[in-house]
Amino acid sequence: MAAEPRFHVLITDYAWDALDIERTVLAPAGAELLVAETGDEAELIALAAQADAILTNWKTVSAAVLDAAPRCRIVSRYGVGIDNIAVGRATELGILVTNVPDYCVEEVSDHALALLLACARSIPLYDRGTQAGRWDLPSGKPLYRMRGRTLGIIGSGRIGLALAAKAHGIGLRVLATSPRVEEGERDGVTFTRNLTWLLSEADYVSLHVPLTAETRGLVDAAFLRQMRPGAFLINTARGAVVDELALAEALGAGVIRGAALDVLSAEPPPADHPLLGLPNCLITPHCAFTSVESLEELQQRAAQHVVLALRGELPPHIVNPAVLDAEHLRVWAD
Repeated sequence: MAAEPRFHVLITDYAWDALDIERTVLAPAGAELLVAETGDEAELIALAAQADAILTNWKTVSAAVLDAAPRCRIVSRYGVGIDNIAVGRATELGILVTNVPDYCVEEVSDHALALLLACARSIPLYDRGTQAGRWDLPSGKPLYRMRGRTLGIIGSGRIGLALAAKAHGIGLRVLATSPRVEEGERDGVTFTRNLTWLLSEADYVSLHVPLTAETRGLVDAAFLRQMRPGAFLINTARGAVVDELALAEALGAGVIRGAALDVLSAEPPPADHPLLGLPNCLITPHCAFTSVESLEELQQRAAQHVVLALRGELPPHIVNPAVLDAEHLRVWAD
């Protein structure tokens, strides 16, 4: 007769075909999976009472879900961003929150570069026309040689710097900015705190910032007006960093030439989303992080964070370190 599991791990949602990796990692700790069917808040609240840990991808782990989980020691995020987790409430309750900040650096920087190249060579316009039976060379003009053009990177973390290195390989001049960056020239990148100057120089602007109160709506109408008229905006960060209505209006009015987005504020978007159907807006379905290798690494590392917490150990990449000072830190639970 099989032994009763010592722990239960709630999985709110996942973006791969199976959970075999998670089961393999968690089994030695005596943990069994509770897999949500919809990931809606009501379902998560109902399941949370049994949860000793939570693994989450995109679904919202709200304060109400955490309040309904008195045994939960850790919320382990499948990914980098933590804007879908009520981190403040987790800290108040003594729950660790972790992420995997460096699992898809190569994939996302590759995807950002691919979007940039697609824009620079008018690939979407040419493809749509050719598929529709139009052999129309002028439709994608003007085309410019990429060597010597300028890429502006907003957010100079792991992914932004990986993109910078790859952009050098095709001859782009690279500028980068973030609020606390040290200005100067390093590794062929010009670092600046002057966002206005960067926008006035860049032929391509690529976003690589987390979604925070400061970055929500960062790309608004005023931001877009500061970009060069022939410039392209690329977003592989978070959809809500961009005011999508302002972007749609700017694309329609020719304020900028085009945009390429892997993320939107609502995913999947509603049928009447203002950016759908625009000929100068390329959209992919939040797939930049994906590869066989990155997903396997993500599953293993996020699950291992849970194992450590269930064993009474501190996992790496704790995003709410203030919780470590709490007397009621649940990771020490017997």
